[in-house]
Amino acid sequence: MSEGSSRRGLFRELAAAAARAALPDEPAKPKAKPPLLNEGELERYSRQLILPEWTEMSQIALRDASVLVIGAGALASPVAMYLAGAGVGRLGIVDDDNVEISNLHRQPLHFTPDIGEPKAESAAAKLRFLNPDIVVEAYRVWVDEDNVDGLVAGQDLVIDCSDSFATRYTVNKACCDAGIDLVEGGAVGWAGLVMTIVPKRTACYRCAFPTAPIGSLTCAQAGIAGPVAGVIGSLQALEALKFLTGAQPPLVDAFLNVDLATMETTRVAVRRDPNCADCGDE
Repeated sequence: MSEGSSRRGLFRELAAAAARAALPDEPAKPKAKPPLLNEGELERYSRQLILPEWTEMSQIALRDASVLVIGAGALASPVAMYLAGAGVGRLGIVDDDNVEISNLHRQPLHFTPDIGEPKAESAAAKLRFLNPDIVVEAYRVWVDEDNVDGLVAGQDLVIDCSDSFATRYTVNKACCDAGIDLVEGGAVGWAGLVMTIVPKRTACYRCAFPTAPIGSLTCAQAGIAGPVAGVIGSLQALEALKFLTGAQPPLVDAFLNVDLATMETTRVAVRRDPNCADCGDE
């Protein structure tokens, strides 16, 4: 190779280098934001996170939520299981009763070896196995006017799974007074109902049922098919998850009546009563 051609090659390399140096710098690629959830959470909750309406922020809302479940029986079993499985960060379970053999056909949180054990503790133990990443607290008390305010205080949501109209009215009044959202439910025989209450904004339980129905019976008196409690409890859990995540609007200003003998559902509109003894305007 001649000296001239060697110089021309060198000049071309220098010119190319100068041209490259004159180009504007490529914009820095934005760094990927770290995930809001850790790897374990992303895997555990992956199937619900696939839902387009259920974002990582939805999951964080669940992780930060504190929910009180009144009862540890037929309705509370699916409620607590689904909420624990979904990742609600703190669950309180309130029940003063013990597990009996007659409970087992409709209360899947309790097993035969649990007979005689406190329901709240029995339920809490299973929920901790289901999801060790959450906090589960058991309260072995009967809910009444003396303790209800302390129980619901500081909760993001209360879910009433009691089998007593008196307890429902007590819980409804306390939640309305404290401004704590409430999911109500009830089941007996072959039917049940569900409603969600936002105090001072939507109809409350007493707006829907100003007084307890005359001659109303409990499950111990009228009986219940186990899956009926499972369906109603699952609907309560669904309402709670919709409400806490904002993924879907909850059922408000109405209650859903579910007749599982005929497989018919009826949405019954309820108007908020401004003179209601529990949620009325002062």
